[in-house]
Amino acid sequence: MSKKRANGEGSIRRKPNGRWEGRYTVGVNPATGKAIQRSVSGKTQAECKEKLKRAIQDNRGLAINHTGDYTVAEWCRLWFETYSKPNIRASTAYNYNNMIEHHIIPAIGAVKLRQLTSLQIQRMYNDTKTQGRVKRFEKTTDLSLSNSYVRGLHMMLHNCLQQAVKERLIPYNPCDNCRIPKKEKAEMKIIPPEKVGAYLKEAEQYGVLPIFYLELTSGLRRGELLALLWEDLDADSRIITINKQVTRQDGELVVSEPKTQNSIRKVAVPQQTVDLLITEHECHPDSPYMFMSPRTGGMWSPDAIGRIHKKLLAAAGIDTGVRFHDLRHPYVKPTTKKLFLSARCRLLDFTALFCFFSVFSRKEIA
Repeated sequence: MSKKRANGEGSIRRKPNGRWEGRYTVGVNPATGKAIQRSVSGKTQAECKEKLKRAIQDNRGLAINHTGDYTVAEWCRLWFETYSKPNIRASTAYNYNNMIEHHIIPAIGAVKLRQLTSLQIQRMYNDTKTQGRVKRFEKTTDLSLSNSYVRGLHMMLHNCLQQAVKERLIPYNPCDNCRIPKKEKAEMKIIPPEKVGAYLKEAEQYGVLPIFYLELTSGLRRGELLALLWEDLDADSRIITINKQVTRQDGELVVSEPKTQNSIRKVAVPQQTVDLLITEHECHPDSPYMFMSPRTGGMWSPDAIGRIHKKLLAAAGIDTGVRFHDLRHPYVKPTTKKLFLSARCRLLDFTALFCFFSVFSRKEIA
């Protein structure tokens, strides 16, 4: 005969085979309105009581109100489409979807959400770090990914599972117990002041001087630089308005808002830069783009400019480890937040081949 217990404590009965069974309710089936029940069993009444107590504690506060448990794949996709995608930039959504489809789902997608463990997630992080790169080209041999990528994967998955905790689908976030790689601090390299002239000379010979000259005198992000339209320049006041960026997604160039709200700004540039931009525009006056790709007639691809940057470095005899991003911060004084171009280098112009400029302090107009 079953033993009566208080509401929420389940019930225990002795089965015909002599074993004890404990039953408890975990939720309601929305399709039928009937209670969803689970059971535990033990050889003795005491053992069954203990199992039932632990099962109820593990389930307490959880809402099982759907016809079946979510898998990790089902929940990640649902979270992405419902909670994440509507509130993030297109480029971030692209990265999140890539992480879900290429890393999370292949590794742990089939696991039931309620059965997901920290160990499974940790193993996924470790494998992603050492061999997680998607091999897009036959020549690709290094399949490792950076610490920052794994940290980004962890942040996204933690947010995803934290929503599951809020929905009472799982009792705690298994990401909390995982160890992630340390934050990498990339060493900033700069073009030596005495090499800036050689670098710009190579840019002039390559036909891209205005792009790289503007970068050195404005410090724009690469995507912001290449997304500029001619109308973004106020030549009289020497002010450029920054309100968009271009990125490559699924092989297509996509224009979106800048990285952060503070990135929407106005930047002052020197007269030499304005003169170069005007000369550049005269080469394609019917194009709305400040820098028109001679290959496509549209915006330059960020990848293409990155490759050209490396060629210019090599041709000028400069360390090819200087990233295009490093051009944003050419020469930094440690005692001030302002950035300075400290070199008195020869700056090439299409009308007068060489001119000089001395120390220039970039300033941003709020």
